[in-house]
Amino acid sequence: MATEKIILGIDPGTALMGFGVIKVTGKKMTFLQMNELDLRKYKDHYVKLRKIFERTLELIDTYNPDEIALEAPFFGKNVQSMLKLGRAQGVAMAAGLSRDIPVTEYAPRRIKQSITGRGTASKEQVAQMLQSILGFKEMPKNLDMTDGLAAAVCHFYSSGKVVGGKSYTGWAAFVKQNEKRVKK
Repeated sequence: MATEKIILGIDPGTALMGFGVIKVTGKKMTFLQMNELDLRKYKDHYVKLRKIFERTLELIDTYNPDEIALEAPFFGKNVQSMLKLGRAQGVAMAAGLSRDIPVTEYAPRRIKQSITGRGTASKEQVAQMLQSILGFKEMPKNLDMTDGLAAAVCHFYSSGKVVGGKSYTGWAAFVKQNEKRVKK
């Protein structure tokens, strides 16, 4: 019997948080959901962070994901924007980790590469490829939704491969950092 798992993908942001959920059965992906959390109506940054945390927990309670994939903030020139995005990502991460769900980060370029074959693909190209792969009917107006979904699909494609660019000094270091993956 094929194993099943649910992957929640999140594109954290302080204006919009996009998310998507896929179910994996063996080597087959099934689209479950994509949507966004609109945070533009909140002026207080801390309220936005609380909303991200609460919505992520709601998604966890609704879909019971086995794994969470996050789009890592890209490096920009505006340090304040980077700080805010890092906080948004950290809050989404903390929500998953508070429920003992493994979290993996992917660089935007890596996500685009895994979906389209090009790390420089546009949001529209990624969205169109996801629609082709997963067969969802309507293209969303806001592509932050498909960015979250793309993180989940990237994670599925990366399953079983070493991800995240982590380096280990030896077998003992690998085992120590991956205790849940080692059968005793």
